Amino acid sequence: MTKLTARERLLNSAAELFYSDGLAATGIDAITAHAGVAKMSLYNNFSSKADLVEAYLERRIGEWHGFYQTRLERAQTPQQRVLAVFDSYIDHAALSYEWGFRGCGLLNAAAELAVDDPARVSVLRQKEEAEALFAAHLGEMPLAAQTTADDVARHLSFLLEGAMSRAGLDGHDAALKAARKIAVCILEKL
Repeated sequence: MTKLTARERLLNSAAELFYSDGLAATGIDAITAHAGVAKMSLYNNFSSKADLVEAYLERRIGEWHGFYQTRLERAQTPQQRVLAVFDSYIDHAALSYEWGFRGCGLLNAAAELAVDDPARVSVLRQKEEAEALFAAHLGEMPLAAQTTADDVARHLSFLLEGAMSRAGLDGHDAALKAARKIAVCILEKL
């Protein structure tokens, strides 16, 4: 078994505490205590709490990318590739159950950050990426006249993010699974 570095332990602790308790409610002392490292270890690995928050967000985005790539590898049609985005969100949600599912960790973090906080850009970038993936996969499909891949992608993106918000309130992924079923219906009608 490989021993985790101080940076990895700090990121693991920050991920759990930021997700379960929120960014503002989680102080440096709580993170270092949870990680079992000295406070100086945090500052040797991250320039500030804001730097740690950014690393946390990038890590969550990386996790989602991994789930999406796994789903994408199994998808054989454009419709299945669209649904891979939904499935990757469901898979990512399952990762958070041990901490008490609270919805999208990215949206939760963004809600706590100031409008001009650079870390919000990471969250926005991931949401735009999911919508762009929808558009790319829809672009591989024949669409009815007056229907654009971008318009349908926007609708699917709103459906997915709304379902994720509701799932966070519900504390489970049923809303995400329902949204996936709605997406199947939308795709069948294209």
